[in-house]
Amino acid sequence: MTNVLIVEDEQAIRRFLRAALEGDGLRVYEAETLQRGLLEAATRKPDLIILDLGLPDGDGIDFIRDLRQWSAIPVIVLSARSEESDKIAALDAGADDYLSKPFGIGELQARLRVALRRHAASPSADPIVRFSGVTVDLAARLIHRGDEEIHLTPIEFRLLAVLLNNTGKVLTQRQLLNQVWGPNAVEHSHYLRIYMGHLRQKLE
Repeated sequence: MTNVLIVEDEQAIRRFLRAALEGDGLRVYEAETLQRGLLEAATRKPDLIILDLGLPDGDGIDFIRDLRQWSAIPVIVLSARSEESDKIAALDAGADDYLSKPFGIGELQARLRVALRRHAASPSADPIVRFSGVTVDLAARLIHRGDEEIHLTPIEFRLLAVLLNNTGKVLTQRQLLNQVWGPNAVEHSHYLRIYMGHLRQKLE
């Protein structure tokens, strides 16, 4: 059975979505905050996430960035934000699709099917990565060299996760800055040099 996680703070919308999705034979889980959503995503391992951007404890864009550190679960954004800049920010952060509220349930169901088909056809990422004697558990956010735990700051971990998830690909400075710090940091390349230096020191 296909599992869908709804991360949405409005109970009425969660109920509406649950009724429609369960009517299609899907299993539905719910979360009403960013932190609860990340926890549910890690423990339930849903096949797809439907995400609102305006959450009470944070912005859905940050949810997407955190999720993409360890998972390629498809994310469809449902948001009252209809500005093009909001859509671009969500898609650049790693969302697979974006629907503005109010939305038609038929269109959402069609986009959900497309996202699931696309995800099923792509290779799945291993949340455990090993290199040079270092083991990284992306889902648990743990790093070890042998029995020694390596402690990274949230930014250092996000940078490492982006690099590991793009192994073999050429990433520009702009792409790294956008994925780690967001679009407002793309002109501050010194961030990248400083944190890359910290990361090398801790991993070598």
